[in-house]
Amino acid sequence: MTGIRLTAPAPGWAIDADVVVVGSGVAGLTAALRCAASGLSTVVVTKARLDDGSTRWAQGGIAAALGDGDTPEQHLDDTLVAGAGLCDEEAVRILVTEGPDAVRRLIATGAHFDTSEAGEIELTREGGHHRRRIAHAGGDATGAEISRALVEAVRDAGLRTIENALVLDLLMDAEGRTAGITLHVMGEGQHDGVGAVHAPTVVLATGGMGQVFSATTNPAVSTGDGVALALRAGAEVSDLEFVQFHPTVLFLGADSEGQQPLVSEAVRGEGAHLVDASGTRFMLGQHELAELAPRDIVAKGIMRRMQEQGAAHMYLDARHFGAQMWEQRFPTILAACRAHGIEPVSEPIPVAPAAHYASGGVRTDLRGRTTVPGLYACGEVACTGVHGANRLASNSLLEGLVFAERIAADIASRAPLPARAAAEPVSPSVLPLIAPETRADIQRIMSQGAGVLRSADSLAGAASALDAVHRNAVQDQEGSGKTVEPGVEAWETSNLLCVARVLTTAALEREETRGCHWREDRPERDDADWRRHLVVRLAPDRSLVVRRTESTAFDPTVPATVPDAPREP
Repeated sequence: MTGIRLTAPAPGWAIDADVVVVGSGVAGLTAALRCAASGLSTVVVTKARLDDGSTRWAQGGIAAALGDGDTPEQHLDDTLVAGAGLCDEEAVRILVTEGPDAVRRLIATGAHFDTSEAGEIELTREGGHHRRRIAHAGGDATGAEISRALVEAVRDAGLRTIENALVLDLLMDAEGRTAGITLHVMGEGQHDGVGAVHAPTVVLATGGMGQVFSATTNPAVSTGDGVALALRAGAEVSDLEFVQFHPTVLFLGADSEGQQPLVSEAVRGEGAHLVDASGTRFMLGQHELAELAPRDIVAKGIMRRMQEQGAAHMYLDARHFGAQMWEQRFPTILAACRAHGIEPVSEPIPVAPAAHYASGGVRTDLRGRTTVPGLYACGEVACTGVHGANRLASNSLLEGLVFAERIAADIASRAPLPARAAAEPVSPSVLPLIAPETRADIQRIMSQGAGVLRSADSLAGAASALDAVHRNAVQDQEGSGKTVEPGVEAWETSNLLCVARVLTTAALEREETRGCHWREDRPERDDADWRRHLVVRLAPDRSLVVRRTESTAFDPTVPATVPDAPREP
């Protein structure tokens, strides 16, 4: 095992369970409900309120071949094209074939999707889809409706939940198996108070890491906690360089930071046009689908036009929708625009790309198992191989749903689970904490050096700056004995630095442009050398070990500490 953990006190309290699920989005709550339905004692730990994860912010919808004339095979084809040659076809086939029934089970759980007068689910289109296959709820409030239904089901089932809790590290037994987690309940007890959930099975569903950038569509809780925990526990991560920047995020000013309002791809799916300040549609001729091209292509098109014109943003023009369509189909977006002084009914919406979704994450097999025994991952924190180099719009909710069900089925198939063993933190090796005031610096470094536009120079500069932050913390701890006080701010900042270093390392290593990884100095896709994945793990000396692999498929029964193949030049 890797043998690294965050600086934190020993747990002062503990509870027992068969399964602990960390996260309360579509992936986490689905896994928890299915595990509980199998008779397993299940605890849900979530960083905010139960209904306050990333799922609730999803506007567009959930993609599945539910419409007449559509087929899983067509959905598979669109997903593979968007993934730019790096999707695991078997994982995608599972997604698209199991997806329709998974959506129907979600409806049976209580989720209400928008329907026609005839009672059929209304379907729309988004970028990269050649058919209308996006189911939505409340016009543009799909995530909120899915979250509502699942939270209600969790409460009706009487599952034990721990809200406002930041997960810290994995607990393991003497054989290196998962034995639970440590966590801090925010707002209760001491500033650095720690508790534990002892369980032989842990499911990570912690969402993304968008807060590693200055501007993102992700909520404030998305600080990469799950990826960082997995790395410290010895798990592998893959494809972390593929961060999707959503093309159309409401532009609030060049200096705006934190979570930014999203203008859903569904707006373009209904016929909105991307235009520059003169009203010219600049996506025409760049792709057969124009504004509905895959997200990486649209984001690049916007950035190129911004560069050509020296503009800080472009515009999304949907004035032709009229007030009634805006109010009925996109009420959430309409309200957000108006709250910032923009009237979409009568004026174009200023938009620019912002960090949105991590296509990579903790490496899993097709049953959600990671390279650490007893540790599973699903949703945005995971890398199942579905998304490849670029996620197809509205596949994220479906991925969380489908693979959460597969995880629960795998856990249930292993019942009775191993006895709860004596659990200890991963190792006495302690990771120096990063000062909270460094957070803004990390975000600035990442936005400038590893954002939409990347190059060898920008990435090398970012990697060097991040390594300096890490090195200074180690020197302070080991040299002078100076330590940062444990607490939420320091733990989150430490997690952000961890995922930032992995991301920049992988992005610097991948010397090509593919999907949402855009290297200005390497503008072409290179299938000969780079139709492969970058797998990263944290070595015991805290260095990052990178290797290339042809496939995301792996055998989780092989320890993650097997010797790495030599890095290729």
